Amino acid sequence: MSNSYGKIFKITTFGESHGRAVGVVIDGCPAGVVIDEIKIQHDLARRKPGQSILTTQRQEEDKIEILSGVFEGKSTGTPLAMMVWNADQRSKDYTHIADQFRPSHADFTYFEKYGIRDYRGGGRSSARETLARVAAGAVAKIILAKFGVTINAYVSQAGPIKLTTDYKALNIALAEENIVRCPDAAVAQQMIDFIDETRKNRDSVGGVVSCVVTGTPVGLGEPVFDKLHAELGKAMLSINAVKGFEYGSGFEGVAMYGSQHNDEIVIENGKTHTTTNHSGGVQGGISNGEDIYFRVAFKPVATIMQDQDSINEKGEKVIVSGKGRHDPCVVPRAVPIVEAMAALVLVDFLLRDRATKLSALK
Repeated sequence: MSNSYGKIFKITTFGESHGRAVGVVIDGCPAGVVIDEIKIQHDLARRKPGQSILTTQRQEEDKIEILSGVFEGKSTGTPLAMMVWNADQRSKDYTHIADQFRPSHADFTYFEKYGIRDYRGGGRSSARETLARVAAGAVAKIILAKFGVTINAYVSQAGPIKLTTDYKALNIALAEENIVRCPDAAVAQQMIDFIDETRKNRDSVGGVVSCVVTGTPVGLGEPVFDKLHAELGKAMLSINAVKGFEYGSGFEGVAMYGSQHNDEIVIENGKTHTTTNHSGGVQGGISNGEDIYFRVAFKPVATIMQDQDSINEKGEKVIVSGKGRHDPCVVPRAVPIVEAMAALVLVDFLLRDRATKLSALK
């Protein structure tokens, strides 16, 4: 029922925004992986609410509890279950929309599909579900690090404010030095000011998260339906509020000639690489060893503190007014979610690749 993702490294998430807990079960995690709770907690802290004036003020510790699959700090190869208890729900903030559909939310479509919905924060459609992905993604990152693969995302746009510097000229680590997670301090301050002004106007704004994967081995991905870039696109588009995905040259590549866009292949110091990387590290659906880079577009948060036209479950016209605690812009908290989903895609392909090679069995 689409609550699971992956083929070998497979995750299943559970829980609702205003339920007792949210969690994840990982099936297929190799045995012997050091499950570093500090690293898992670090990524959850980057995603959790209440971080700054730019995020919802819901206060959740998001303390991870490992329920199974770990013995003496290492994975056992059995299902690895992790969970976070919900603590600061305010379900009364949603009673006014118990029978009303919020514009651009999943309220209407969930009700039409299932005939029932959890109106408290959106239930499963709430972005709180993504904490389960981040926890699983942190485990995936631990495995990928053993193979020299690193994943770093950052905010490259908030509303009309864009960071135009090429990622190679940035110190992406600086993204964690400010509340909007943009590695350029000057641009970050412009973004912060714009988002805060939007918040004061009781509105919301979208943005773009850029992601860079380095150290990817050649050969990840399948040549037809499970292309690496297609799976990355699916993973990113499964994140709440995502409206677009592009990798490599993306849409800008259409304005180039083939002679400009082709990535010429050379051998230097015994290593094969391309002189440019318009392909974004993927050719024919398979990684070519170059950096994988892509961008993910997020829409403005649907809940705004303004009156809007809508209907109720009876089809009657109503005025919906936003209440509760909500992000004016989701992208600062989306950075670790994008990293997590990229990690889940790559670790699954890495394990699939090793399973299909005779050399890996020797």
